[in-house]
Amino acid sequence: MKRMCWDVMDEAARDAVLQRPTQAASGAVCESVRGIVKDVAAQGDIALRGWTRLLDGVTLDAMEVSEQEFADAEWALPTTLREAVVEAASRIKAFHLAGAPQPYEIDTAPGMRCERVLRPISPVGLYVPAGSAPLPSTAMMLVIPATLAGCKEIILCTPPRADGTADPAVLFAARLAPNVRVFKLGGAQAIAAMGLGTGTVPRCEKLFGPGNAYVDEAKRQIAQLSNGPAIDMPAGPSEVLVIADAGGDPDFIAADLLSQAEHGPDSQVFLLSDSTDLLERVASCIDRQLTTLPRASIARAALDASLLVEVRDIEQAIEISNRYAPEHLILALRQPRVWLNKITSAGTVFMGDWTPESLGDYCSGSNHVLPTGGAARAWSGLSVSSFTKALTIQTATRDGLRNVGPCAVELASAEGLQAHALAVQLRLGALA
Repeated sequence: MKRMCWDVMDEAARDAVLQRPTQAASGAVCESVRGIVKDVAAQGDIALRGWTRLLDGVTLDAMEVSEQEFADAEWALPTTLREAVVEAASRIKAFHLAGAPQPYEIDTAPGMRCERVLRPISPVGLYVPAGSAPLPSTAMMLVIPATLAGCKEIILCTPPRADGTADPAVLFAARLAPNVRVFKLGGAQAIAAMGLGTGTVPRCEKLFGPGNAYVDEAKRQIAQLSNGPAIDMPAGPSEVLVIADAGGDPDFIAADLLSQAEHGPDSQVFLLSDSTDLLERVASCIDRQLTTLPRASIARAALDASLLVEVRDIEQAIEISNRYAPEHLILALRQPRVWLNKITSAGTVFMGDWTPESLGDYCSGSNHVLPTGGAARAWSGLSVSSFTKALTIQTATRDGLRNVGPCAVELASAEGLQAHALAVQLRLGALA
């Protein structure tokens, strides 16, 4: 990781430092994805099989996971892993149920009632990455809130393994939603399949889930098509920013940085600290811990685009963090809650030395599908509300029309919309 001092950089250098690695390569990614989407739109299942053969090295007879494959997957898992999935799922369900949106109604005037009711989105398309590491945790993060929202049709895509099967742990976690259908498809072609629909894969109304730069770009392109689906959020390569004071534990911090770096070579990690000594100690700990990691080569590639940044004080560190808007923010501070109100943009925040980001990835209960690439300035992490849509309902009685109607007539007349005004005036006249 490179060492830098924020105060000695000009604004152009600061912008360059905060640029995501994938943003520099976005042109090439965009063109590649556009070709895949166009091919899937034209050839459907034929294109899906072709891209799976080319990119995953797998020739698929059947893209959809069968009941026998689900059963085989469950039996293939160690009991301890099955128990861990069930345990994590219970906390994820509890957290999301507590924050689920609720319908409401109110009389805004005598005889004038307004209501807000909720309906599940269906079908929904979920993407669970596999790539260099399968992510059953992501399957949980997606299917649990979708189920709580009442989505009747849930489509899930995950890349096939070399033998043409889906990862057993992903399948076991996916079956937390009893109505899920799983397809062995990955990358931009999976997003195109769910967004456009093919002979085999249903078209979905909204797409969810993280992925690499190609998956993220595919979601953007599909959402921009005429009659294209909605998407949950920009959710590309993983990232973490750590703000640490002199009292931070360098081993803990190094492990937190590496836990994101090992996701993929396009991940990005930052450490901001007002302690030069801590920055040096963390750098040493990273070098030492890297030697023990099976995915060290992946982590090293990510670290090439990552930084250790010296700041003037914690206040400045928070200003930089809000500007960067990280997916994950760790406050490795002695009094993290003192600073919490100053945090305006982050997907999720981990407080203090004893809250590693790994807990949020797996089993704390909160969702790990979070906005990346700076999208946390305006987007939130996944929740039950992400899978619902709200309808508003209005009911006016005769008294309600008398009480509210004259206001509508006045405003419609001011806007020059006489038919709007007439629709109310005729009714008021009928009441008189």
